[in-house]
Amino acid sequence: MTRIVVAVLAGLALSAPAAAGGAGEPLLTTVGDVTATSAVVWARAPRAGPVALVLNPEGGALSPPAVGSAASGTDLTVKFPVTDLRPRTRYRYRIESGRDLVTGGFVTAPTPDDPAPVIFAWSGDLGGSGHCRPIDGGYRIFRRMEARRADFFLFVGDTTYADQRCNHLGVVPGAEAPASDLSGFRTKHRYHRADPALHGFVRSRAVYAIWDDHEVKNNFDRTEPLMPLGLRAFLEYWPIIPPPEEPTRLYRKFRWGKLVEVFILDTRQYRSPNVTPDGPTKTLLGAAQRRWLVESVSASSATWKVVVSSVSLSIPTGRPGRRDSWSNASVFGVPQDGAGFATERDAILDQFRSRGVRNLIFLVTDVHHAELIRHHPVPGFTLHEFIAGPLSASTGRPRALDSGLNPVSLFARGEVQNFGEVVVEPGSLTVRVIDEEGTVMGTHVVNPE
Repeated sequence: MTRIVVAVLAGLALSAPAAAGGAGEPLLTTVGDVTATSAVVWARAPRAGPVALVLNPEGGALSPPAVGSAASGTDLTVKFPVTDLRPRTRYRYRIESGRDLVTGGFVTAPTPDDPAPVIFAWSGDLGGSGHCRPIDGGYRIFRRMEARRADFFLFVGDTTYADQRCNHLGVVPGAEAPASDLSGFRTKHRYHRADPALHGFVRSRAVYAIWDDHEVKNNFDRTEPLMPLGLRAFLEYWPIIPPPEEPTRLYRKFRWGKLVEVFILDTRQYRSPNVTPDGPTKTLLGAAQRRWLVESVSASSATWKVVVSSVSLSIPTGRPGRRDSWSNASVFGVPQDGAGFATERDAILDQFRSRGVRNLIFLVTDVHHAELIRHHPVPGFTLHEFIAGPLSASTGRPRALDSGLNPVSLFARGEVQNFGEVVVEPGSLTVRVIDEEGTVMGTHVVNPE
């Protein structure tokens, strides 16, 4: 029998200001962190009070209702951890809050020995540089994404631009000011998530979200005073339940059958200041997350090991002397001392090489253009870096890649809103870059080693 409980995030529900719920706000839902036997069902209610969840396998019996309470301490958000699900099964859910009702669905993962094909999408960068919710049609790119029928979506950072204004002509009002307190961060999340196209997309499939800098402040690191508030709002607004012993942990992994295992990195919470000179003690991940990444990827029996990094391995971002991505390269692609996090990057890749890791893919956003790259950092070791985005933000152009990784650009396209799609079958991995009109701009096929 399916088991549903209600989660309360320890340490995050105390001393919070009153929620902004009121007339006219929609009931929002999302399902995330789905495995073969579990999921987290999330809801944000329009008002305080009970929220009920009913879940069933498609065509099967309904579960007994689970009831949670929407309260101001978590900005009217509720999480239902669900266990004892059937692998590789389509589930339907119904969430009710007063007279409001939302239905949705998701598919559970196959078991680790099941070589079932899988389709998933990834992208990031939503609502930046004045590209907030359009009054005319909303974020239409999500309708194109929905038509592709992905099993799950990886939302790779900048899920909201909390540090920017949404006060431009032609956009939905409601998030005009940059966030400077908890209420402001919550408002930014609520504003974007209420977009009908986005909500329609995320309520019908599993979503695995991770943050990047604009959930708080451009290019922030662990010293940023606003980070705890941005992190709290992010955890409230996504279906993520960290382990009790580490209630702010965002990095995690999940298996999707025999073919894919995904490792989601937190590149913000533990990072050294960008201005720190690069070297053995400078870190993007922190010691515990770095150790987890190396050991987890090395031990994976999945055909494809997919690492989700909100910042690029090979494209330098930020200003010289305070690079924000892994790369320390100049604008010409030449590695240089004193910037980036290349020492840690290269050490991690060397550990993967020495441990015999094969079929390694990094999925990236952040740079506001799409690119498919093959890296040969040392003879006999190959990995790929696939970049997508933005979903709705200012667009950029391809630039010089970090020559220290010996890269080969397989496809590159700028000046367009886009997302990436990955189709994994027993004998191949196909990646596509798709624009907001639904046009496939580029395709590449990789065969497993």
